[in-house]
Amino acid sequence: MTQPTRKRALLLRNPKARRGQESIASVLQRLEGGGLDVTVETFEALPEIARDIVRLRHRADLVIVCGGDGSVSSAALAAMESGLPLGIIPMGTANDLARTLGIPMDLAAAAEVIAYGKPRPVDVGTVNGHAFFNVASIGLSSDLAESLDPVLKKRFGRLGYALAAARVLTQASSFSAEITEKGQTIEVETYQIAIGNGRHYGGGNVVEESAEIDDGHLDLYSLEMKNLWKLALMLRSFRSGTHGAWNEVRTARCVEFDIETKNPMPVNTDGEIVTATPAHFKVHPKAIAIFAPTIEALVEMDRPHLYHR
Repeated sequence: MTQPTRKRALLLRNPKARRGQESIASVLQRLEGGGLDVTVETFEALPEIARDIVRLRHRADLVIVCGGDGSVSSAALAAMESGLPLGIIPMGTANDLARTLGIPMDLAAAAEVIAYGKPRPVDVGTVNGHAFFNVASIGLSSDLAESLDPVLKKRFGRLGYALAAARVLTQASSFSAEITEKGQTIEVETYQIAIGNGRHYGGGNVVEESAEIDDGHLDLYSLEMKNLWKLALMLRSFRSGTHGAWNEVRTARCVEFDIETKNPMPVNTDGEIVTATPAHFKVHPKAIAIFAPTIEALVEMDRPHLYHR
């Protein structure tokens, strides 16, 4: 009787992620039990991820990233180039891509998705050649990313984000920008321009209520309010993706955008500052495959379980 062929998995682990010091023994056990031979590599800085994938691509059938959204995005271009499917063990703070794809936050359960799930083709966004899965932004979110203390982020998680955000809001000022879409340019005065590829960002906010990570386009919003205090009234709409209903929020949907500002401004992608304006944004439809639960599995997870005595 022919034995099933075992696959080779390259597992890249970020010990600096919020849960990066947790044991991965249960992860390895589930992966190996699911027919994977795992090689573990530890990285200290995000650029090492792509180098490891390029260096070891011929020894692997899939790549697994143990880390947060920034770590996964850093693996995207190298994984796209290699053609290797990607698995995610969510060990970061927000884990928005895992949330979008329905990947469990429990590490062992996430490993089971990789071992027994199917690769799902998803879109990848790029800005000036840097990949992102969730959202890229200019303004408030970039200010937050620059000001967030890594120790505070790791120790307090989302609370750390909230504390840093409160500090950023008290010092925020608007900026002028030009947004070009389909050859048409508009000038705006805004506090933030965000361009989403996936569905969730910022720890559970929704880019746009109908957005999906495989819909083949990008969703833009621009915060063009007179007084930033009104943002507090709008927070619930950001959780549901209905913020476009507010007059102060400009929205657009396209496959490419160009953003220019008077002076270069940093661009934050999935929690990391990677480039600056002028910025060219583009979507790459279904450019990479990520292991995710099947629709049937997601339905089963959402179904209430009844227990009988």
